[in-house]
Amino acid sequence: MCRTGEINKRALFSDETMDYRCPMEPDPGDTVLIRFRTAKEDADRVYLTEAAGSGRREMKLVPDGEQGRFAFYETEISLSEAPYRYCFEVVKGAESCWYGKTGVSDGPEWEYAFQITPGFHTPDWAKGAVIYQIFVDRFRNGCPENNVRDGEYLYVDRQPVRRVRDWERPPEPLDVNNFYGGDLQGVLEKLDYLKDLGVEVIYFNPIFVSPSNHKYDIQDYDYVDPHYGKIINDVSRPVQAGETNQEAAGYITRVTDRVNLEASNAFFAEVVEEAHSRGIRVILDGVFNHCGSFNKWMDRERIYEGQEGYEAGAYVSETSPYRSFFRFTGGHWPYNRHYDGWWGHDTLPKLNYEESPELYEYIMRVGQKWVSEPYNVDGWRLDVAADLGHSEEFNHRFWRDFRRSVKAARPDALILAEHYGNPESWLSGDQWDTVMNYDAFMEPLTWFLTGMEKHSDERRDDLYGDGGWFFRTMLREMSRFHVQSLQVAMNELSNHDHSRFLTRTNRMVGRTGSQGTEAAGQGVKKNVLRMAVTVQMTWPGAPTIYYGDEAGLCGWTDPDNRRTYPWGHEDLELIEFHKCMTRLHKAYSALKTGSLKPLAEGRHLIAYGRFDRKDRLVVALNSSESPRWVELPVWEIGVRPDGAMKRLMLTAGDSYEEREVTAVIQDGILAMELPPESSVIFVECEKED
Repeated sequence: MCRTGEINKRALFSDETMDYRCPMEPDPGDTVLIRFRTAKEDADRVYLTEAAGSGRREMKLVPDGEQGRFAFYETEISLSEAPYRYCFEVVKGAESCWYGKTGVSDGPEWEYAFQITPGFHTPDWAKGAVIYQIFVDRFRNGCPENNVRDGEYLYVDRQPVRRVRDWERPPEPLDVNNFYGGDLQGVLEKLDYLKDLGVEVIYFNPIFVSPSNHKYDIQDYDYVDPHYGKIINDVSRPVQAGETNQEAAGYITRVTDRVNLEASNAFFAEVVEEAHSRGIRVILDGVFNHCGSFNKWMDRERIYEGQEGYEAGAYVSETSPYRSFFRFTGGHWPYNRHYDGWWGHDTLPKLNYEESPELYEYIMRVGQKWVSEPYNVDGWRLDVAADLGHSEEFNHRFWRDFRRSVKAARPDALILAEHYGNPESWLSGDQWDTVMNYDAFMEPLTWFLTGMEKHSDERRDDLYGDGGWFFRTMLREMSRFHVQSLQVAMNELSNHDHSRFLTRTNRMVGRTGSQGTEAAGQGVKKNVLRMAVTVQMTWPGAPTIYYGDEAGLCGWTDPDNRRTYPWGHEDLELIEFHKCMTRLHKAYSALKTGSLKPLAEGRHLIAYGRFDRKDRLVVALNSSESPRWVELPVWEIGVRPDGAMKRLMLTAGDSYEEREVTAVIQDGILAMELPPESSVIFVECEKED
């Protein structure tokens, strides 16, 4: 072997995808083949080293049947039930270096070691799936007959609920008791639109019985809210002068009507069936950390008190059968009515699983119920999942049991958690499948392309356009995931909790109260959004479109980000662009389950490759306001040194272009000029004669 010169560190590569670990998701007792790549004749020895130096084995050089520029080394390991962590050491003469999940290092960095957890599987259908998030009240009003009526019941602080008749009116700052009328019938009517958009999964914000429009204060986990489903034999009426909250509670007191509620559940089952018939899966929002103070278990508003067939709520009676469902303080009855509320919100009483086996088992049954016949939903998104319980130890116990329960009913159900920060302790194969990907997607991409914090609360010019920081942050945060978790992670640009991405492109710090609603749409840059979508559709994970982003919706953070879908006023060109990008995403397996390798970085520049044994693609972004010349080392992802690549997509200025343009590769380099604020995607192709 050649021993002259330094190790070509740009050629070194391995990851946890199926091309470098087979099987990718092994079980206990399996034999696993692990591969590592170097430049040809560039290493004397390659070692696979087990965690903390507990073992070291020399890997075998194998014949290269594909890439003449590289050498491949292999070894096999036999797994027990224990997690297995490893990294690589490359030796050339007196020189050596190490390789882990964040790339090359001078020594072993066990924090970023590769890891196998035997038996940890995530659903194949969710790997790289295109998800569409729907906040139901704001998507489409398909059935005016189930609209909330003005004053139908009272919400917090005796505020009557209101129906908003102007669909295009932006939400008010205090918006929870205002209803626009969106419902499941509206979703049903637009399933073909979603199919045409390229959607493969619908994620619904909460749909269960609740007095608010956001429904994160659930009143009954067993039933779909009738205002989203079907109202049968409705006798609701406006609040009359002098009525008590109980008397004016409207449909909330009538949710005991089993015919009404069963009708809504049955209709939801129809919606899921129709979605499935179009190849679209469905995920529900599980709010299990807290419920609503209106819930019959608490009954703080005394809605159920004295109602036939209902036990006294925990707020009403010290002897309530639901008393252990919550933690109360404050001395002897009737003064001990102070209870734990999530983040201090008394409308969101925190559930006390530790002291209530009945509550614990009930929620386990809820988890099973909705993934089973006749509803057949395909998974759960778990709200504030790390907050559940009163200790970290109990939190992990709960989610282990929840996973066992749900997977027993539906083995391929997806369990996806809302989480900020390091998710490692939950992604060990026995709890969550994955998370909403803030740290390893939304936040780094937002800072790079806009310099804005995800709520539009802060602007950081030092992070704006810093390509080196972008890759360092992405790789570090991605290293917290197993590959099977990363491939199903929810990669969002916007959602119901943060400002719309298009609004962030105006680089204006503010919220509705400080800037007003109109400012959210002023100075926005659709070309920056197109660049963001280019990354979203080509980065590892499940690209997730927040309803209306594809149509050009703007909005400050909650509740302004919950504007209604602009039916009849859509940005049709932006919708067509999303269709193009979802088609492209689904056309190449490398974009769903392939490897990722950074290729170039700089001020307002990032470029990376996505590749597997079938396809090799390159993505490059120039987010500056000037054109720039780039020379991308595409040989690093296996592109033939004297081959060719064809352009699949170019976004620049006010438009985008799908026209194929062929570029010749010279000595493994793809050279081109990138227009201002542009993104481009190339794929390797046959070279023309």
